[in-house]
Amino acid sequence: MGKAKDLKNRVSSYFANPNLLFGKTKVLVEQVKKIKIVIVTSELESLLLEAALIKKHTPKYNIRLTDGKMYPLIRITTKMQYPAVLTARKKEDNMSEYFGPYPNATSMHRVLKILRRIFPYSSMLNHPKKICLYNHLGLCPCPPTFSTVEQKKEYKKTLKHIVGFLEGKSKKVIRDLIKERDEYTKKEEYENAQRIQEQLDAIQRVTEPFTNPFEYVTNPNLVSDTRLKEMKSLQEVLRKYGMSINLPKRIECFDNSNFQGTHPTASMVVLTNGEKDRSQYRKFKIKTIKGPDDFASMKEVLTRRLKHPEWPFPDLFVVDGGKGQVSAALEAITISNFKFQISNPPLIGLAKREETIITPDLQEIYLPKSSPALQLVIRIRNEAHRFAITFHRKRRSKGMMGKLFT
Repeated sequence: MGKAKDLKNRVSSYFANPNLLFGKTKVLVEQVKKIKIVIVTSELESLLLEAALIKKHTPKYNIRLTDGKMYPLIRITTKMQYPAVLTARKKEDNMSEYFGPYPNATSMHRVLKILRRIFPYSSMLNHPKKICLYNHLGLCPCPPTFSTVEQKKEYKKTLKHIVGFLEGKSKKVIRDLIKERDEYTKKEEYENAQRIQEQLDAIQRVTEPFTNPFEYVTNPNLVSDTRLKEMKSLQEVLRKYGMSINLPKRIECFDNSNFQGTHPTASMVVLTNGEKDRSQYRKFKIKTIKGPDDFASMKEVLTRRLKHPEWPFPDLFVVDGGKGQVSAALEAITISNFKFQISNPPLIGLAKREETIITPDLQEIYLPKSSPALQLVIRIRNEAHRFAITFHRKRRSKGMMGKLFT
């Protein structure tokens, strides 16, 4: 049992030449009946999965990894008033939860380092009742300094999310965080909502597939090859669902932004051959819609965009949102003097909650996070979201300054 980025090389090394195998490796290969692989999307998930599978199956040839005295464990003192995240070599405390063992201390500390950047935690059994250095670095909330019940509840939530991650339940953690963010937004606690969103963004970054820098040396065209692979993948996926589109060399993505319906704005960002084409970006002030109506705003933006035949025509439109936004965009296309058959518009949406692609006939396409097609759509959606929010904040700041001086 083990992990590898290049599965072909890892597995074939055991079967290339039997004369080169010795000891337990030779015995292991002779007893192999079936090889099973599990594809994950990041180094973090591979480390967590390897540890979980070894703990579950206690494989004979990973015997040392089942011995807590030799290999490191993550210990969380969940029953304490202020739980801490620690390391251990064996399970000695019944009041703590243990995770692992990990292949080596380096792997374990890599996991902890990644998680701490997302979910700050205390790493001391008896934390002093004062602010520590890690607090200034944004890595420790210093629980003994909490002055409100709400702070204690938030820290308990943080530890719950860490446990969920270590148990391999990253999707559930993400769903819980989205729910928390939306609840804060409804209560107009926007600072807390922003904090949760930053955690979601961090999770997305650390669970993205990793490219070894040396691959760029061996293949100078790696970036362009990767972008082409993404575009072909997206084209093939959409064709399976009845959408006949050209290779999406030019993709336009639209997103709306407002604050309780005030200063509504929208963005249009463009990818050309899979790369950001900032010279083609456009900003819109929503003119005809009052209040927070995302569907009507999307319809207005697409309608206005389609009145510009001088702008290069895209191979694919992407809207940030689910079925409602796609339907609104489709209405704009229907009433416009467009260059393609209305029965087959090159239009999709990306629903935020589950990151599902929505087709014009409102089919939902579920793709794994490792899918090149999904990575392409997520990348342009995130850029459209960033560009829309940046423009909206500028408008809102100008509005607030205007009120101060009137």
